[in-house]
Amino acid sequence: MQKNLTDYIFKNDVLNYESHLNGFSDSIFQSFNSKSKELNLESKIDDLLTGKIINFSENQAAWHPKYRSKFDSMPPKKENKFKHKNVITLGIGGSFEGPKLLIESLHDSNSDINHIFITGSDAYEFKDKVNNLNPDETIVIVSSKSFTTDETLETLKEAIKWSSNMENFIAITANKEEAAKYNIEEIIEFDKEIGGRYSIWSDINLPALYGPKSNFDPKLFLKGGHQADLDIQNNSDYLNFIKILSFSDIWFNNFAGKNTRAILSYSWKLRSFANYAQQLEMESLGKHPNQNSEYKNTGQIIFGGYGPTAQHSYFQLMHQGTQNICADIIASKEDSKSLAYAQAITQTKLLSFGAEDLLKEEEEINGNIPTNLFLLNKIDSYTMGYLIATWEHRTFVSSVMLEINPFDQFGVSAGKIFTKKYIEDNGG
Repeated sequence: MQKNLTDYIFKNDVLNYESHLNGFSDSIFQSFNSKSKELNLESKIDDLLTGKIINFSENQAAWHPKYRSKFDSMPPKKENKFKHKNVITLGIGGSFEGPKLLIESLHDSNSDINHIFITGSDAYEFKDKVNNLNPDETIVIVSSKSFTTDETLETLKEAIKWSSNMENFIAITANKEEAAKYNIEEIIEFDKEIGGRYSIWSDINLPALYGPKSNFDPKLFLKGGHQADLDIQNNSDYLNFIKILSFSDIWFNNFAGKNTRAILSYSWKLRSFANYAQQLEMESLGKHPNQNSEYKNTGQIIFGGYGPTAQHSYFQLMHQGTQNICADIIASKEDSKSLAYAQAITQTKLLSFGAEDLLKEEEEINGNIPTNLFLLNKIDSYTMGYLIATWEHRTFVSSVMLEINPFDQFGVSAGKIFTKKYIEDNGG
């Protein structure tokens, strides 16, 4: 490892990574690394990957690594024998973000299938999105781990009013009994040990399998994720790479006043990656700190989106504002001749080091924004699996260091409880 982590480099056959982490020195890294040994980090990684009880508040394992080690844990591509033109997915959170990301990144732009995602609690959203669609040409996929998610169930009721043919409905859930109450004939069940924000490795991805022009290969996707698991166990360079990501996130958040990180994708195919990572990180790491932990700030605030658009909205604040922000920039080498790729490279340098020579004094760019640059060699099913599993590893290592459970979400549940009580109290 280089002494100066402002220019740490990691490369393999999937991605090239560069760190520009001004202030995060090798000595700081070593201090965190010593702490990780006290916390038995590598042993806990093994526990996660071998299916031991790691979700300690709910006393169960987290089975998403197990799913990606079994390359047949997803169904094959759908032939669409009924020649449906539309696939509506009803879901929210992990049931929504995962399939949407894979469809955007891996489906041909000239797809013969019209994919519609509906999240829920406002009935107008459903009516607006199904307008001019023929119910007889439409598959409705209802994705909910618990099948008790209020937003999804409210939308399902609207969908049943719109299309009474229950042969066109498919439920994907870990609670088959609840799904059966709605007379849905085809119910696909996955294990309750798969958390919602980790369900991208399960049958939740059924929508991405529809359409002959889908480039989503479920086996390659799982193999990519599994290879990242093998790497974190057996490849010290990869483990160091993950540690740098995690340790720097925690250090900047706790000791440098940088509690916010922007994730910016400079590939149109990855335009929703920030949304996916936002749920993964903030739902996993947004917890009260362990009483005995020396790190009192847990997860960072995550925001972001499509980089070229962001440059014309909030980059002014990042370049010349007074907020303390970190940044992750993602691009694909497939696009190396594009304007977006050039923007990814130049914005990484501007955020990290600022600029003086090309600008007037009053226009100088701040620089000194800790920035991670991820360059994928290409975007396909395998690399998407590897990228998403890598982000999960970053999140899990952070959770071990912060001494919190990344697999529960009582804060989300609290919102559901209070909403239900409000509706009951107000005659709903």
